[in-house]
Amino acid sequence: MKADFASMKSLCLLRLSAIGDVCHAVAMVQAIQKQYPHLQITWVIGKIEYQLLKHLPGVTFVIFDKSQGWRSYPKLRKDLASHKFDVLLHMQVALRATIASLMISAKVRIGFDKARAKEGQWLVTNHAVEPLATPHVLDGFMGFAKAIGVKDLTPRWNIPVTEADSAFANEVIKPGEKVLIVCPAASKAERNWLPERYAAVADYAVIQGYRVLLCGGPSELEVSLAKAILDCANTSLENLIGQTSLTQLLALLKNASVVIAPDTGPAHMAVTQGTPVIGLYAHSNPGRTGPYLSQEHVVSVYDSVIVQQFPNQVIPWGKRAKGKELMALIEIEDVIASFDDLIKK
Repeated sequence: MKADFASMKSLCLLRLSAIGDVCHAVAMVQAIQKQYPHLQITWVIGKIEYQLLKHLPGVTFVIFDKSQGWRSYPKLRKDLASHKFDVLLHMQVALRATIASLMISAKVRIGFDKARAKEGQWLVTNHAVEPLATPHVLDGFMGFAKAIGVKDLTPRWNIPVTEADSAFANEVIKPGEKVLIVCPAASKAERNWLPERYAAVADYAVIQGYRVLLCGGPSELEVSLAKAILDCANTSLENLIGQTSLTQLLALLKNASVVIAPDTGPAHMAVTQGTPVIGLYAHSNPGRTGPYLSQEHVVSVYDSVIVQQFPNQVIPWGKRAKGKELMALIEIEDVIASFDDLIKK
């Protein structure tokens, strides 16, 4: 079945989470908007992710609150009852997303190719994107834009923040200041670097004339990690963990000179703002999930670890390495070397 995308008037995007992934999806949405400026776009999105993107121009958001359990599905059906879309971009491989897609009425339903359309996604779609052997997540998402005829797939981002958020960031980071932001915590503790090593790199940056800010959310994991970093540091670091909204954090990341982070959402938020990121990777393939515009600055032990764990095997592109101590393989000297290289450029 061949669809006429040039005549479509409405499109629904289903991507619920997570922060890094919705940042990638923004680039795809804005590539679509550039080619189809009059297209009505509705995005079904998670509650937390909405807080970051709520000011995105030209997009109507429908919030899917997974914390409501099974009640979230009839609510989504009710919210979309009056909508019949020309196209659905089903961009999340998860059972809850597969079920949620059944609440969305669309003539053309585009999902991932056969190899990636897991969790029953292939059962609820009638079109598929082109298969890609070794894509970055963002490139995989751009495949959806390509599937509906978008020609310019160059990633660009415009995620607006309010004047109040910009004013907050400008008060914290003055124009021209050299500032390193460390976002130390990923969603799982095993993906976090060691606090004494974060502290050592932060101390080095301070000696080089940088202010160092610790940023992140209010979870117990992030608060305790920040305290451990501060306890290990020999210089004065500033702790903003749990003290910013997502849009305030976005504005701060825009004003920063450099960001250091493991495999976590703020790394990708920084990419959307054009700020270079030193990504720290051990469990996941940075070629797939690393900071898109800062791949040359990534410090990774993933390749050596994954070969060691799966010797003499063909390793799937998205295969995760296992182990709670893998991040300890990332050395301070390698991160400092990446920092030095970046600030010279």
